Amino acid sequence: MTRLFRSLIFVPGNNSRFLEKAKSLKADIVCFDLEDSVPDLEKQNARKLIKTALKSRSSYLSSIFVRTNSPSSGRIPDDLKEIVQKGIDGIVIPKVNNTAELKKIEKNLSKLEKTRKLKPIQLIPSIESAEGVVNTYDIASFDKRVCAVVFGVFDLLNDMGIEYAKNAEGGKYSRAKIPVDAKAAGVVAIDAIWQDLKDSKGLEKDCKIGKSLGYAGKSIIHPDQIETTHRLFHPSKTEIQWAQKVCKIYLNSVKKGKGATTVDGKMIDEVHYKQAKAVLDLIKK
Repeated sequence: MTRLFRSLIFVPGNNSRFLEKAKSLKADIVCFDLEDSVPDLEKQNARKLIKTALKSRSSYLSSIFVRTNSPSSGRIPDDLKEIVQKGIDGIVIPKVNNTAELKKIEKNLSKLEKTRKLKPIQLIPSIESAEGVVNTYDIASFDKRVCAVVFGVFDLLNDMGIEYAKNAEGGKYSRAKIPVDAKAAGVVAIDAIWQDLKDSKGLEKDCKIGKSLGYAGKSIIHPDQIETTHRLFHPSKTEIQWAQKVCKIYLNSVKKGKGATTVDGKMIDEVHYKQAKAVLDLIKK
């Protein structure tokens, strides 16, 4: 189960060397990619390589997710058939526009989990279109297995007909709306990538903006970006106080023979406790 969301790094699924190197990465989430970084003719090869990599799950330091192809591609059933197995923590679904798309995926996923005797796998829908931005709250609150949403800025700008320019205002409203909707739905939001690998100061500034908007972390595309994102998305004083309260109240509830309880009027259970404990463990390091 994913407990921290400061960094989500994409690793091309068709590159065996990168998949092996990912074992040493200290990102909170390592996401093996089947979508944008993999050419069409390499999709099947990527599925096989990822399937093999998942068998070595214990060798990876991070939570392991896989990004499938988009709902509109028609490739998700084949993606799930190969990647749904022991060792996978979650799935990133790109270009999600509405909950109808998620319902089809969830139905397929549930069948595979039942057949293969697996626990429910987490989902992170990616918001990358105007329709997706409008429907973010519904998408984020779709099902308990949705643990976060991620903002995909480049496809959003393309959908809006806006040309990308570094430090420009394009997509400003969408970037601000997504974490608000995610928070209302009780999940976290992960900010979009910073594309310029040579501009470390730009990355730092972009992380600060994302943090100020309410994002819990950032999508990244290179290991060199991990340290900066972890430093700037370190839990805030408010988040630490919340985690302390959750742990205290939940453990008292367990001692009384209960499971789920409430904190400040919000329901919490074991999942929230584990996430809160991860935050407290982090600040002890």
